Amino acid sequence: MKKIYTTLLFIIKDNKILLAQKKRGFGCGKYNGVGGKVQTNETIKQALIRETKEEINVMPLNYKKMATINFDEFMNNENVLVEMSVFISNDFNGVICESEEMCPRWFNLENVPYDLMFPDEKIWLPYVLNNKRIKAYFKLDKNFSIENYKIKNIM
Repeated sequence: MKKIYTTLLFIIKDNKILLAQKKRGFGCGKYNGVGGKVQTNETIKQALIRETKEEINVMPLNYKKMATINFDEFMNNENVLVEMSVFISNDFNGVICESEEMCPRWFNLENVPYDLMFPDEKIWLPYVLNNKRIKAYFKLDKNFSIENYKIKNIM
């Protein structure tokens, strides 16, 4: 089975979370953190920094890994395993800007728009926002619906 590594970053500051609405491609219209695929000869942290700069024009600071989430899913009619490393950060350098791919927006932590995000995030993101480190596994069908999942605290 093919394995793909990805990153996802949530910036949390002043009781708010920065989410970005995807403007094209997979997940178009949905809100999420920023991130993407780890490229060949690139570390997860290098990918995290590169993707954050490309998508919202800032350099994340003080980031820490909070979760490893594996998705057993279908991509281009092929079963793949996507391993996503989830980070949070409370600071950054630069000015947050919209890009061709993402439109960033701040939300109050009490009102995270889970109904505008991927369905799995409603399940695992509250752990991360409550400062819990987790490992999770999601089995998705061909329509990206959740068939089953497991979450384990690792703190």
